[in-house]
Amino acid sequence: MVVVMMPGVETEAVDAVVTRVEAVGGQAFVSRGVSRVIIGLIGDVETFSALDLAGMPGVAQVTRVSTEYKLVSREHHPERSVVHVRGVPIGPDTVTLIAGPCAVETPEQTLAAAQMAQAAGATMLRGGAFKPRTSPYAFQGLGEQGLRILADVRQETGLPIVTEVVSAHEVAMVAEYADMLQIGTRNMQNFALLQAIGETRVPVMLKRGMNSTIQEWLMAAEYIAQRGNLEIVLCERGIRTFETATRNTLDVSAVPVVQQLSHLPVIIDPSHSGGRRELVLPLSRAAIVAGADGIIVDVHPQPEQALCDGAQALVAKDLGVLARAVTDLTAYMGRSPARRRYRSAG
Repeated sequence: MVVVMMPGVETEAVDAVVTRVEAVGGQAFVSRGVSRVIIGLIGDVETFSALDLAGMPGVAQVTRVSTEYKLVSREHHPERSVVHVRGVPIGPDTVTLIAGPCAVETPEQTLAAAQMAQAAGATMLRGGAFKPRTSPYAFQGLGEQGLRILADVRQETGLPIVTEVVSAHEVAMVAEYADMLQIGTRNMQNFALLQAIGETRVPVMLKRGMNSTIQEWLMAAEYIAQRGNLEIVLCERGIRTFETATRNTLDVSAVPVVQQLSHLPVIIDPSHSGGRRELVLPLSRAAIVAGADGIIVDVHPQPEQALCDGAQALVAKDLGVLARAVTDLTAYMGRSPARRRYRSAG
């Protein structure tokens, strides 16, 4: 069962609902979004029904939800959500371009990639300071030094930062720098990490696990929402199949399927799915036409020298074509490219 509170509800009204539910042995998890508060209930539904929660001050509606993912489901939240990241919207009316280096290597490389991305219309900067890699001998990222580089580039360009966090004990530290936290494919079911991020109020991008079903993906999002963070963006980045011609198989069908099941925004990562530069542009076009709320792509000023995933990184000439595709196809879909509402960098 889910209790949806009225917009602008007072804390006292929320606490009163929680107290009434806990008094009959139930559990109440409060999730606070930008515009509303939702309380997920665990316990006996018939007992909750007798509490007359719908008549309590500040309660907008009480809904019985049949899916396991109560808070991210469209059953209680039929309108699709918009997540704002430092003034940049990600949601159903816009297409948001997020771009930057897969890995932060140097201040010069990161700034050059950010400027390339911004010139192409990107309104957010991606960049990995922590890089969980299959091989322990591969470049693992610069850690906090990389986060400081990203913060300096944000100061220079004004682009909000999305960067990956790989362990629960580093969430607070990464959140000091990042405007959006990313959970990578290998950590989609790292439940301690999901819960730690759920206790922050920092927007989060949750990538689909390479071997995960859509149901498992949405349940991972529920872990975050249950701990109080509803500012979640889902990212389809390709799944592992028997096909070896591409790095992963991009599941474009995941976009409309998830949009029917969940109110959360859904974006696509064509770089990590295709794995090759020449595939990023056609996959980006497919993503936009399929209804994705944004795309996230790798950019590098000198991909032949990249320490991570250089083969899939776009260069300046590719970005010009990508910019035109985002503009033209977004208009065709009746949407507009996301623009950042001005806010001072820093």
